[in-house]
Amino acid sequence: MRKEKGGPWIRMCAIVLYPTVKLLARRVSTGPKLPRHGGVLLVMNHVSHLDPVFDAVLVHNNERVPRFLAKSSLWKIPVLGKIMAGAGQVPVFRGTADAKESLRAANEGLEQGKLLVIYPEGTITKDPDGWPMASRTGVARLALANDVPVIPAARWGTRAILDKYNKKFRPFPRKTVTTIFGEPIDLSAYRDQPVTTQVLREVTDLLMERVKELLEQARGEQAPAGFYSPARAKQNGE
Repeated sequence: MRKEKGGPWIRMCAIVLYPTVKLLARRVSTGPKLPRHGGVLLVMNHVSHLDPVFDAVLVHNNERVPRFLAKSSLWKIPVLGKIMAGAGQVPVFRGTADAKESLRAANEGLEQGKLLVIYPEGTITKDPDGWPMASRTGVARLALANDVPVIPAARWGTRAILDKYNKKFRPFPRKTVTTIFGEPIDLSAYRDQPVTTQVLREVTDLLMERVKELLEQARGEQAPAGFYSPARAKQNGE
């Protein structure tokens, strides 16, 4: 099977992103190699706006074309939309009545053998300490609807460079960004079950628990139990 070609837009992005990443951080990655061919759902944590930059370079280093799930409204921004479309990124149609329809392009991408990167939290974690927060169940829908490897991964170090919530940008001194890939997650126990709200929540939490375990390794710290909930924190006055 031939290596997937990214095209001119991916090459242009690589020309910009590789030196940017090299300037900002020393990269360390461990764990199994990503599959060279076929559909892959790569499930990751999200702590900084720099995450897609570092994750794109890492996936590209693994000889795969990085494709990210992003809200479809980004395609309406003149220059950015053209880049997103040209680079083959994947829109998520939020606000549609049918949850399956919102992920139509993502399902098509996996069926076509693409590697998709998904941040199930939907946005940068609001956990003050950077641990994963409660996630959307779209990742479970994709994982159960497609017979492809579902691979967890955790990355740490980007928030030390760019921290949106605390409004800090600290490019120097050069940081270390660590990424750990896990083994594909076995979802066979769920594949023959009806896709209920409970099943979607269980699978989502299973995937994110594995991401959190890998993040513990990357950080060298123990994570708190469960997942951070912004709504619960607000109720408690945190």
